[in-house]
Amino acid sequence: MLLIQDGITNGAIYALLALALVLVFTVTKIIFIPQGEFVAWGALTLAAIQSDRFPGTIWLLIFLGAITFAIDVIVCVRSRAYRGLTKSFIGNLCLPFGLMVTLSQLNLAAVPLLIQILVTMVIIVPMGPMIYRVVYQPVADASVLVLLIISVALHLVMTGIGLLVFGPEGSRTTIFTEYKLTIGPMIIGGQSLVMLGVSILLIAVLYLFFSKSLYGKALRATALNRTGARLMGISPSLAGKLTFLLAAFIGVISGVLISPNTTIYYDSGFLIALKGFVAAIIGGLSSYPISSLGAIIVGIIESFSSFWASAFKEVIVFTLIIPVLLWFSLRTHHLEDDE
Repeated sequence: MLLIQDGITNGAIYALLALALVLVFTVTKIIFIPQGEFVAWGALTLAAIQSDRFPGTIWLLIFLGAITFAIDVIVCVRSRAYRGLTKSFIGNLCLPFGLMVTLSQLNLAAVPLLIQILVTMVIIVPMGPMIYRVVYQPVADASVLVLLIISVALHLVMTGIGLLVFGPEGSRTTIFTEYKLTIGPMIIGGQSLVMLGVSILLIAVLYLFFSKSLYGKALRATALNRTGARLMGISPSLAGKLTFLLAAFIGVISGVLISPNTTIYYDSGFLIALKGFVAAIIGGLSSYPISSLGAIIVGIIESFSSFWASAFKEVIVFTLIIPVLLWFSLRTHHLEDDE
């Protein structure tokens, strides 16, 4: 039962990452390999705050904001339309600088854990739409293969930036709670309950967002038919930025949840997100419920593999993708590039 408990807890995190990957792919046709970098950066930024070190990611936020604003200026000058330039200036330059000044005056290590997590989210989450604006929006109509190549390059760049900002040392954050729940012979740690509860709550909130809110319905429409959504007045660039905002948010939450249990390094996010990608593949990169079920299966198999064959646990987990791909290959017809 202990192995199943650990598997379900880890599977809940993989389900969140699978949800982010499926969301990004269905809306933008981007296989977002750097999703794991948001996991690592969120965890390491929180660890830096708790260690009373000024988070280096704030400088990265300012740098990305400056590049985003510069691109917006170039686009506005070329099109001679300056209506959105003030909003870009405030969002991409003023807010990051204001955040840097504010944080430099605070003793973040002394504030409550919830405030530290909120500060981490405020620093990392805005990077999502900035990355989309700088990297993907100029080539939004490119083929899936070109977008995949760009994602691989972006992952390598972000990994190098993570090494530069955080260094090669790993970090952990403080545990959320020492509470333990005893059910008969089984003891469930409070940390596992928090991870599972937050994951379920976030999935429920996202479900309500996509089913009830106007922006959520716009993203669903874009995922179903991008051309039709554009004809109905839904901005593809807005859909892409919102999608990356949600992906960054999910990545940061995932990193914060796992950081008390696992030592996180600058490149740890890749393997974690890759397991979420396996779950997303099980769902065909299109089905959220099947991807969530696949994530639980991945978590349980990883847990048992760690106990019985720890040296091969990664191999066993990633081998799951082979029969799934074979199944999809046999039951669907092959598509040409223009399809």
